[in-house]
Amino acid sequence: MRFTAQVLSAEEQEKVHRESLRILAEVGVRYNSPKALRLLRQHGAHVDEAGQTARLPPELVADALGVAPRTFVLGARNPAFDFALPSARPRYATDGTGAFAVDFASGERRYGTETDIAAALHIFQRLQMGVMAWAPTCASEAPAQTRPLHEFFAIMRATSKHGNHEVHRPAQVPYLTAGLEAVVGSRAEIRARNDYSLIYCPVAPLVHDGEMLDAYLDLGDYRVPVMVMPMPVTGTTGPASLYSNVCLANAELLSALTVFQLAQPGWPLIYSSAIGSVDFRSGVYLSGTPEVGLQSAALLQMGKYYRLPSTSAGCTTDAKQPGPEAVLEKMVTTMPQVGAGADIIVGLGLLESDQTLVLEQLVVDNELACLCDRLYAGVDTGESKNLFADIAQVGPGGNFLKSRNTRLAARSDEFHRPALLDRHPYEAWLALGKPGVYSKAREEVTKLLAQPAADPLPEAVARELDTILQRADKDLAG
Repeated sequence: MRFTAQVLSAEEQEKVHRESLRILAEVGVRYNSPKALRLLRQHGAHVDEAGQTARLPPELVADALGVAPRTFVLGARNPAFDFALPSARPRYATDGTGAFAVDFASGERRYGTETDIAAALHIFQRLQMGVMAWAPTCASEAPAQTRPLHEFFAIMRATSKHGNHEVHRPAQVPYLTAGLEAVVGSRAEIRARNDYSLIYCPVAPLVHDGEMLDAYLDLGDYRVPVMVMPMPVTGTTGPASLYSNVCLANAELLSALTVFQLAQPGWPLIYSSAIGSVDFRSGVYLSGTPEVGLQSAALLQMGKYYRLPSTSAGCTTDAKQPGPEAVLEKMVTTMPQVGAGADIIVGLGLLESDQTLVLEQLVVDNELACLCDRLYAGVDTGESKNLFADIAQVGPGGNFLKSRNTRLAARSDEFHRPALLDRHPYEAWLALGKPGVYSKAREEVTKLLAQPAADPLPEAVARELDTILQRADKDLAG
């Protein structure tokens, strides 16, 4: 018996699909990219050049879905961390590019830096539930024109797990490909290994940023996997019902998938989303609500409806500081996605509506992920777990403490042993100094930061990345 969650019935999944096709065919999508519009026109889309919009016929979308890969492997610089999609059990990624970080030593909330990215991914490297590293905060000290390159290269340096990030303009692409070749090897090796992937977010509602889309199309020959992550927010950039917002997000994803498959049939794509909701009293964006969890789980089901690798934002919170609010909201935005069978849940380490990196939160979120993983595994009803013989031997009024199966169970995976939760009796807990989840997490962060880097880049490769960044900073200045 496995723990599962179903938000949409089979009939409702068909309904979302039909409504999404209706949006694409009748409303259309704005592509601020002549290159994308040309591709769409050549393949039968109805293009309005003046409005830079395209209405996509259902058969064009169906053809694109037909050639999108259903399985592939997200490689890693250390092949021990390769991750096959779809996955047998949900795993996790850091959330990406928050504006702020909380300084671990001083507790100051400030703009993030490349040093913060390195510290976070140094910890992430050792978290057993993490498989995909996204730069969790911005490198605010880097030049604006090359900031995403500094962040991408920081991922390459700091972790040997799979890396995921973005570029914003075509001018940045040659420097990214030079960095990928320095770390991975030739174009053929990059295509074969998939050690790094791209995050691509349409602009809700129904718009594609021209420069970013052109940059990604320029990367098509490298076939770097793209995680498409629409982000409509109910009541602001999306319609004010969960159902219609899910339909809009699904339509935006299909609009991106169609262009990418037209450009490079068979381009590896990951179905994803980062749905938001709104506080109707203030207009503030929210990421830690039950409605976010429900919509994200519904969209995961749509990804599986299309038989695509499927991920989602999750483990998100609007809490301003570590504590009970953060844990509550992260749980309510993780469990629906776990039950829906996400391949990867994107959200470790950030607070404040995905804006603030807190190193201790990485460790706490990993603990939460372990608890959810145990829930997902469910109840084993195999014959080895049928302990009728023990029940018959003990009989009414006895106990099972001396049973051999009890001793075996104490060392088995059937009963989860948490790393941060305290299970001592009250008096022992007092004697230990009242340890809590976050105090233990802080101790763990201190220990992990003191450890040497795992799988560091060869010095020659690290120097080459520095040279590429120096050249980019000079060439793209202003």
